[in-house]
Amino acid sequence: MRKFKYGQKIGLRSKETGKIIAIYPHSLRETDEETEKAVRDWYYQTSCEAEDELLTSYVDVVTEDEIKSRG
Repeated sequence: MRKFKYGQKIGLRSKETGKIIAIYPHSLRETDEETEKAVRDWYYQTSCEAEDELLTSYVDVVTEDEIKSRG
């Protein structure tokens, strides 16, 4: 069974705080593993600090409330 389902928004979540770091702007991939790799690769390309943040984050589903609270 898939962790991520089509139509869901996903992003990177901090392991320490549980807060969303970034919301992935693209579609899900065929498998969860491909999706997680795509999200991490995308975020890695965003900034120099991204590499360090990736060590303390994980790919997770983002709720509508979390999206709204980010502004």
